[in-house]
Amino acid sequence: MPLHKGHQAHEESPMSVNPFYGETNPVSGMVEAPPKHRLPDGPLPPTTALQIVHDELMLDGNSRLNLATFVTTWMEPQAGMLMAECRDKNMIDKDEYPRTAELERRCVAMLAELWHAPDPSATVGCSTTGSSEACMLAGMALKRRWTQRNADRYPGARPNLVMGVNVQVCWDKFCNFWEVEARQIPMEGDRFHLDPQAAAELCDENTIGVVGILGSTFDGSYEPIQELCAALDALQERTGLDIPVHVDGASGAMVAPFIDEDLVWDFRLPRVASINTSGHKYGLVYPGVGWALWRTPEDLPEELVFRVNYLGGDMPTFALNFSRPGAQVAAQYYTFLRLGREGYRTVQQTTRDVARGLAERIDCLGDFRLITRGDELPVFAFTTAPDVTSYDVFDVSRRMRESGWLIPAYTFPENRQDLSVLRVVCRNGFTSDLAELFIDDLKRLLPELRAQPGPLIRDKSAATSFHH
Repeated sequence: MPLHKGHQAHEESPMSVNPFYGETNPVSGMVEAPPKHRLPDGPLPPTTALQIVHDELMLDGNSRLNLATFVTTWMEPQAGMLMAECRDKNMIDKDEYPRTAELERRCVAMLAELWHAPDPSATVGCSTTGSSEACMLAGMALKRRWTQRNADRYPGARPNLVMGVNVQVCWDKFCNFWEVEARQIPMEGDRFHLDPQAAAELCDENTIGVVGILGSTFDGSYEPIQELCAALDALQERTGLDIPVHVDGASGAMVAPFIDEDLVWDFRLPRVASINTSGHKYGLVYPGVGWALWRTPEDLPEELVFRVNYLGGDMPTFALNFSRPGAQVAAQYYTFLRLGREGYRTVQQTTRDVARGLAERIDCLGDFRLITRGDELPVFAFTTAPDVTSYDVFDVSRRMRESGWLIPAYTFPENRQDLSVLRVVCRNGFTSDLAELFIDDLKRLLPELRAQPGPLIRDKSAATSFHH
């Protein structure tokens, strides 16, 4: 056994203690109520603070029963453990966390191959906090490429971006923030998204690009990306205008490659310059992570890429956000490894089957008319049948909330503002058993709704908000 001497006088120095390690007076947590809107004068015991926050959060809705959101609400416990290990890693410190940076690079390479990039090794891309940031980055690249081609006319000429009125609100924000004219194609009749020919007709020498949506948030339908590119090809033949396309695949870009393999929408189309998706939607990762990819380095102007000497490393970045945790990127790579192509195909097909089955069950009730059937995105929209006058979709949304179901009810935009719908988003974790419970609760409500003298909600705008 080794022999140890007692401490020496010069070693008499106190140990450092993190202030969080110390408990406060436990009695104070029983008799003193902390203020809500200013910092308390002193600390609380951790168990007290935890219980206060926990109790208030109980009043939130159950995310698993939220049929409004596209965002992933269930992952395996192993993914949660991995995310917990990485939540303190700042993604942007690539020199400090080189393996996290390598996982991000591998995810970009996997997506480039999945989306049929002509040369995946030449494709450039990055992770983002979600598809909204990815769309902003893609829009910035479109505008900068346009300004480079039109340096003799800009800033005098005003750039514009062509898209359907059904785009996610981030595109309206992009046009507002970056001073781009938004040219939106309204809905017409039973067409609830962009019309390719109408999009081509709105293009001119100031058009920076056209946005195609692979999975509309209004009804879950795919926009015809291949037909859009064909219309722009014809426009170029007639006028010489070469208009790039950005595909907003926030949801569909992680669905179509697996269960709609014959659908041509991605980098197989030469006119598609960039694609974005949400890893935290049908990429099956908790929020928030998104991805933006450009076909070639030329599609992402080098002047937009910042090279920062940060903590001893040269770091190329293209982002609106700087510091963010590496947990979501690690979880995305985990999910890619965990599922592979066949696993994703099975998960997405199962989710679509649940959506289509639930849509058919609702259609059979007789009180509703389906707008879409969940056969593209696992999402469908429906409205009340023409002969239903005692209640409307807003009443259904309100009453289903009593059973815990969160279903958005909203009115469609320009030219179809007469149409109000309910939308159901089916995600991994929303099983056929949960769908059965949903239909049982809806059927249980119908006799009461049918007995109403008329719709009860007067202010439709305040009834429920439209959740993307």
